[in-house]
Amino acid sequence: MAFKALLATKTSEKISTSVVEMNDQDLMPGDVTVAVDYSTVNYKDAIAISGRGEIIRQFPLIPGIDLAGTVEASSYPGIAVGDRVVANGWALSQTHHGGYAQKARLKGEWLVKIPAPFSTKDAMAIGTAGYTAMLSVLALEHGGLTPQRGDVLVTGANGGVGSIAVAILSHLGYRVIASTGRLEEAAYLRALGAAEIIDRRTLSEQGAPISRERWAGAVDSVGSHTLVNVLAQTQYRGVVTACGLAQGVDLPGTVLPFILRNITLAGIDSVNAPQEVRFEAWSRLARDLDLAKLARTTQVVGLTQVPDVVRRMFAGKVQGRTVVDVNA
Repeated sequence: MAFKALLATKTSEKISTSVVEMNDQDLMPGDVTVAVDYSTVNYKDAIAISGRGEIIRQFPLIPGIDLAGTVEASSYPGIAVGDRVVANGWALSQTHHGGYAQKARLKGEWLVKIPAPFSTKDAMAIGTAGYTAMLSVLALEHGGLTPQRGDVLVTGANGGVGSIAVAILSHLGYRVIASTGRLEEAAYLRALGAAEIIDRRTLSEQGAPISRERWAGAVDSVGSHTLVNVLAQTQYRGVVTACGLAQGVDLPGTVLPFILRNITLAGIDSVNAPQEVRFEAWSRLARDLDLAKLARTTQVVGLTQVPDVVRRMFAGKVQGRTVVDVNA
């Protein structure tokens, strides 16, 4: 049966994408077939489609590290026809066809049933970005952080991870400081729950190896000098999560925050997290994410608009989450 997909091809070291018609025989191996409703555009998707990083490892391939839809066929225990499911990460958009298509065939172990409060659109408004934000919150809690300990900083606050992290943390009672390069969008961040907005430039340049204590914890999606400065200003026994590399993959700092302030730096991997961690994250999202706030972060586009979203993302013009309606 024919379906539409955004297919990535590579010629002369350049990646190009186009909407094509494919058939069931073009699907990859798996024990669950999903009628896809929505995907999304994450920063990793932008890197993959643009070729700025070697995310896609074989061509041609359908990109999209996320998808949500309804099961059409399944031989995997615990996943039945009619179940609403979500997939984040794993091999999608790397070696396995991803979410930018009306149909997908996947391994059942990659799937999580969508919690009752969420629609398939909600699941992709959350997407890998929101799921990563919740993994970060879980890591903060695992490190002993509570709202009573002090403020929590969120860097890259206007982006997908940042927006949802602000919404979740404020809902849990934390006083959230949002770092952004788009101060003109402060009202958006305050509507999500940010109590204070700071200019990202105060964190993005080389700074002192250790500085005045400002926050008890942080969710960082930026990396490089920003993460180093975040660590340098974290309070004694604070917790910082690292889940992104928008500024860079380097960490040009020292061990002083760790040995003088006993700070914990927790790495966040959303791609290969085991199922039990995913179940916990999605269960907590269903409990701790305000759907009204989620709606404020979300815009919807069709498959043909994905490349334009990628261009605007690199230009710093995308706010919050972009959901892709694969059937539009």
